[in-house]
Order: sequence, then structure tokens, then C-alpha cells
Amino acid sequence: MADKIKRSYKRSKNVYDDVLTQSKWWSRLYIRFFWQGVDDNIVARDLLSWLKADFDGEILDVPVGTAVFTYGKYKAMKKAGIVCVDYSEDMLSQAKKRFSENGIENAKTMQGDVGKLPFEKERFDVVLSMNGFHAFPDKEKAYKEVDRVLKPGGTFLACYYIKGKSKRTDRLVECFLAKKGWFTPPFETENSLRERLAKDYTIERFETRGSIVLFKAIKK
Repeated sequence: MADKIKRSYKRSKNVYDDVLTQSKWWSRLYIRFFWQGVDDNIVARDLLSWLKADFDGEILDVPVGTAVFTYGKYKAMKKAGIVCVDYSEDMLSQAKKRFSENGIENAKTMQGDVGKLPFEKERFDVVLSMNGFHAFPDKEKAYKEVDRVLKPGGTFLACYYIKGKSKRTDRLVECFLAKKGWFTPPFETENSLRERLAKDYTIERFETRGSIVLFKAIKK
């Protein structure tokens, strides 16, 4: 399954940013028709606004993807130590290039599996996961690893697809995105995610926009 995901993102590397940022006419139509017009640019902007620019702790960004949404924020976060992990080497190469071109020296990239993170317990002050959990093949391991490497009182920031909000979106995910390897079941619903987070976190922010959830949760 992990290799299937890796191949899928390798094939899509040249259009990945276009889809997320809606920079092409076809990507705007795709988002409008299948994703209720939810703008990933705005979702990313709002989620990242919950992270202060003068933050001086350690951040784990997994998966970093191409860093198309985060590089601007990281450029302003001079005091933070940022570790960016992705399973796809193709995505990492694009993220690394963006960091280099923008003079971002405090963001380090590394290939890795969210289900087996190579970090000590309670290392990070923030774990950021954008558009990741709907793709992770073993979500239980991913949630456990996030909890393991996050400090008590640390912040879990994330946004990703949840099912049950739109029949059209759910059908797209089931019949196409999951079959191609970009998304991997099972998927959270709004209620299941709230219940999961409430066990180990205090939920400070929780918003749904179409079939996308974004939240800020503090580890107990």
C-alpha cells in the first residue's frame, strides 16, 4: 500500500500544486464541482494563522508535500526549528528546492514514514499535518506517532478530508482517489474525529469547510 501511494504521488508531482492552489482553469472546475468550491489556499492560510510567526520551538511538518502552502510562513519563522518529513522523495525534492530558493535555512527535510517516526518521545512543540491523514495507509499508527513525539501541552494542527459531508465528494474519493492511491481508507467522520481527539487533546479550534476539517488541539 505504501509503495502504491508513493507511485501515485510520483505520477502527480507535476500537477499536485496546480490542483491544490487552483492555479489552472481545470483545477478550479475540479474544486468547484467535487469539493464544493472549498479553497485550499484559504484553508491553509487560516490553519497556519493559528501558528505565531515569532514561535521559537520545534515543529514537525508531516507530510510536508511540496511546501507550496508552508514555505511563506516558514520564511517568517526565523526562530523556529522545523523538521519536514514526507514519504515521497519527489515531494521532498520540490520542498527542498522551495526552501533553498527562499533562503529558508531552519527547515530541514527528510524522507520518512509517519507510522514510524525516527524521533524521541515528546520532542516537538507542534506537529503540523496538512492534507496527510486521508492518505496515510495506517492511520492508527500515524495518530499514535503524532501523540508520541508531541510534548504535553504541545499543539496538533491539521487539515484533511473527512467523509459524510458531501455525497459527491465521498463518491469521488471512493471511486477514484482511493483506487488511484492518493487517498487511503478508512476515513474519519466529523464525529469520529472529535471523539478521537477528545481522548488525548483539548480541542481549541475545530472547523469544517465542505469535506475538509481543520483543527487545533492541545495535548493533555
